Amino acid sequence: MPDAIVNLINVTNQWVWAWPTMGLLLGTHLFMTLRTGGIQRKLLTAIRLSVTKDPDAEGEVSQFATLTTALASTIGTGNIIGVGTSIALGGPGAVFWCWIAGIFGIATKYAESLIAVKYRVKTKDGRMQGGAMYALERGLHLKWLGVAFALFGTLASFGIGCATQVNAISTVCQANLGIPEWVVGLVVAALTALVIFEGIQSIATVCEKLVPFMALLYVALALGVVALNFRQLPGVLASIVGGAFQPRAFTGGVVGSVFLSLKKGVSRGIFSNEAGLGTGSIAHACADTKKPVKQGMFGIFEVFADTIVICTLTALVILCSGTPVPYGSEAGAELTISGFTTTYGSWVSLFTMVALCCFAFSTIIGWGLYGSTCISYLCRTEKVIRPFLVVYSFVAILGAT
Repeated sequence: MPDAIVNLINVTNQWVWAWPTMGLLLGTHLFMTLRTGGIQRKLLTAIRLSVTKDPDAEGEVSQFATLTTALASTIGTGNIIGVGTSIALGGPGAVFWCWIAGIFGIATKYAESLIAVKYRVKTKDGRMQGGAMYALERGLHLKWLGVAFALFGTLASFGIGCATQVNAISTVCQANLGIPEWVVGLVVAALTALVIFEGIQSIATVCEKLVPFMALLYVALALGVVALNFRQLPGVLASIVGGAFQPRAFTGGVVGSVFLSLKKGVSRGIFSNEAGLGTGSIAHACADTKKPVKQGMFGIFEVFADTIVICTLTALVILCSGTPVPYGSEAGAELTISGFTTTYGSWVSLFTMVALCCFAFSTIIGWGLYGSTCISYLCRTEKVIRPFLVVYSFVAILGAT
């Protein structure tokens, strides 16, 4: 049974990340960039707005809290494990295509965040609720498509949001500390339930404290690796840009396909920042604001922080440190950990493990919000949320093992 599931996932993965999907995603990013007149230029404005409060607000949580909640779901294992995988399978050039997906994806994320506020609804108990499904139903009058999004969003929350993340946590804890995987699963399930059962306020409170702390600490140590290996930086940047178009020249001939490099880079960018998936709009819909355009600015900063900053620094840690990259074969967290330990020594591996666990846990609780919102939309009642959260927490145990 497990082998059959893995085979199904592999076949689906190959089909999904084919040329049509790549063209659709990148085409949408480019169209939205042109349609918004290059909204990426408003990055500094987005940062400034993140610390101001809307006096006419009517949401549940502050705009900064919704930003960190959205970031919680995007800054996950993909930023540590996924970047290493994309470099190993697509060469250094995959980082360049990840940048492209991030830079142009900013416009799509801006649009998603904007329509989240524009088409959100107020529930019977006074809470704000929204997301892509509400925009599809109320904006485009395509209720069937909203239902489809909510259905797939609910299912995805169990995989991308929970099982994938907790599996990464259990793997590193078992490998580094010898903790049995089922024990890790129980602990994560308990912590998840403790946070998400209290609703968006509790999730936002945890994310508001956890996300900035772990991100800033990770950025500081990563910048230290780059600074200590600054002589390697020009060559690394050359390999990233050159490898995007001539991967064979920088991987010893192991990776020779430009499309493979592009596919691994773009898919990593999409998986990481979720621009085009529509899921981040669920968190943005809860924002303490009446201004859709203002909330859209937070989407700009979200993609910038996740892809342009965190993913780029992870790539530089791997490539600048001189750690051997097994091009053409599967690799993940061990590449990033090796990049840190090569520079700082073995002690830093513990920090990397903690960072990975924090990143993954923040993603789990962020996706708990996404999944519960999707299923309440499907069933048109909030009575299904608690049963869903029970199942969601239980999936953490299955994912760990």
